[in-house]
Amino acid sequence: MSVSIKPLADRVLVEPLAAEQKTAGGIIIPDTAKEKPQKGTVVAAGEGKKDEPMTVKVGDTVLYGKYAGTEISVDGKDYLIMRESDIFAII
Repeated sequence: MSVSIKPLADRVLVEPLAAEQKTAGGIIIPDTAKEKPQKGTVVAAGEGKKDEPMTVKVGDTVLYGKYAGTEISVDGKDYLIMRESDIFAII
């Protein structure tokens, strides 16, 4: 997957994974009640800061805060751009 955005410094571009459609018990969740996804795939990453190299790389699946990052839309797809420090873990 190629994107025309190149994040600067310690920023990463994340494509959020789809929100859950059903509960564990099989109940279908309506769009208005869905939680914001907190998991996504890194599609682009900056070079890092001078004395702090990047830990995440393109293709990593990451966990991030519920309200982390800024939502942007590129070519009809939704992404989040956030600092690497907003990412909690690589899974």
